[in-house]
Amino acid sequence: MMKGANVAVPMSAVRIELGWQSGPGVPDADASALLLVSGKVRSDSDFVFYNQPAHASGAVRYEGKQQGPVVLDTLSVNLAQVESQIDAIVIAASSDGGTFGQFNGLYVRVIDASNGTEVARFDSVGAATETAFVLGELYRRQGAWKFRAVGQGYASGLAGLATDFGISVDDAPAPAASPAPPQQFTPPQPPPAPQQQFAPPPAPPQQFVPPAPQFAPPPTYSAPTPPPYPPQAPDSAPTPPHSPQQPPAAGPSGAPINMSKIALTKESPSISLTKQGAIAGTMRVNLNWTISAAPSGGGLFGRNRGGGTLDLDLSCFFELADGRIGSVRALDRSFGALDRPPFIRLDQDDRTGTSSTGENLDINLDFTAQFRRILVFASIYEGATDFRGVQATATLYPVNSAPIEMTMDGCTDNSRDVVLAHIENLNGEFVVRRDGTFVRPPGGRPGSGIREIAQMYGWGFQFQASSGKG
Repeated sequence: MMKGANVAVPMSAVRIELGWQSGPGVPDADASALLLVSGKVRSDSDFVFYNQPAHASGAVRYEGKQQGPVVLDTLSVNLAQVESQIDAIVIAASSDGGTFGQFNGLYVRVIDASNGTEVARFDSVGAATETAFVLGELYRRQGAWKFRAVGQGYASGLAGLATDFGISVDDAPAPAASPAPPQQFTPPQPPPAPQQQFAPPPAPPQQFVPPAPQFAPPPTYSAPTPPPYPPQAPDSAPTPPHSPQQPPAAGPSGAPINMSKIALTKESPSISLTKQGAIAGTMRVNLNWTISAAPSGGGLFGRNRGGGTLDLDLSCFFELADGRIGSVRALDRSFGALDRPPFIRLDQDDRTGTSSTGENLDINLDFTAQFRRILVFASIYEGATDFRGVQATATLYPVNSAPIEMTMDGCTDNSRDVVLAHIENLNGEFVVRRDGTFVRPPGGRPGSGIREIAQMYGWGFQFQASSGKG
C-alpha cells in the first residue's frame, strides 16, 4: 500500500502484525493500539499496549512478541466486538533503545484471523529520528471497516504519541534507587493512590533483551507538533481529524499509564506483586522462544516433526492453601480452569513453534489467598534434543502493573526442561521469583525431566506414562 491509501476490511476479526528485520544494532519496538472517538480516547483504558494488554471490551488485545530473523509483534482485533461509539483504532509502534532510522524492513500487516490471508500491508520507509509511529488505522465508514496506511512519525516516543490522543502519562522523575545491579527493580514509593511512572528507553541502540527498568528521567518534549495524517485516498470520505494540537480530552481517570517494563535477572530475581498492587484480575504468563543455532535434532522420541520447528511446552505445578497439589500441563491432559481450582488455565498449546503469541498460562489473582505456591517451567516436546542454543523468554502480564520479563539461555548440557519462575504466597505477600535452572533428564531418559523437577522442588506426585499430546 502507498501512504494514505485505504482498503476494505470485510472480515469480523483480524490480526495486526508489526514486523522488522533483526540484527546487530537494531533496537526493539512495541506495537500498540488506541481506540478513538472523534480522534481522542475516552479514557486511558482505550490504550492497548504491552503494559495494558487487553481492552475492557475484549475487542483488542496485545498478543506479544516472537523473536527471530524477522521480529513480530502482534495485536488481535475482533471488529465485530468493537463498541459502536469507537470510530477508529490507531495502530502505532514505539522504539525501545534507538530510533526508527535504525530499523530495516519495518512493516505493518492486516491479516484475516480466520485463515491467515493478508488483507493489507504497509511498508514504512524514510524514518530518521522518530521514536514512535502511527503506521495505520482501522476506521469505520458507513458501517463498514477499512484500513488506511498512515506513516506519521513522532520524535517524542510512545509517551508523546499517547498524550496527543488524550492519554495521561506520568513523566515525573523516578525515585532514586539504592545501589544495586543495573537491572534491579526498585518499586516507587506508594502514594495514597497507585502511582505509576514512565521512563524512556536507554539511548544506546541494542537488540531487545528484557530491558532494565531503571532509567534517567525523560526530558520535556518541546519538538514541533507532528504534521496531520497524510491525505486520504480519494475513494474514502473524510475521517474525523486526529488533532495533536488540541489539549488531551478531559476525562481520563485513574493513575497515569505506566510504560515501563520490569526485568528479573540473576542479580535481581524477585518482585512482590502485592507491593505493585497487582493481586487481582487475570495475570497472563507468556512463553516465547528463539533459536540461535539450528535445532540439534530429533525431538522427544527421535522424530523431527514439523520440519525442525521447536515446540516448547509451558506448564506449572501448583499447591493450594488447603494442601492440594496438581499440574496444568498439556501432556497430562490437564488444562485447568480460571473460575474453580486450580484457578490456572493453559490458554493454548503452540505445537508448531510458529505462533506469534507463543504459549500462555492464565492465573486468576482474584483467588490469591487460595494459592500456596506455583512452579512455572518449560519443556522441549520436539524440534531439539536439548536447550543449547535456545533462548526462552517468559513474560508475566499482571493487571495494573508493568510486564515482568525473564530470559533463560546459556544451557551447556543435555537439559530438556527449564524452571522459569516461582510464584509464592509468603505470609500473605504474593512474590514472583526468577529461577532459570536447566534440568537434565536422569539416567539419559529424555522424558524424565518432569519427575526430576518434582523431586528437586518437593512435589510428591505419582507419575504415569504419557502417550503424548495426540
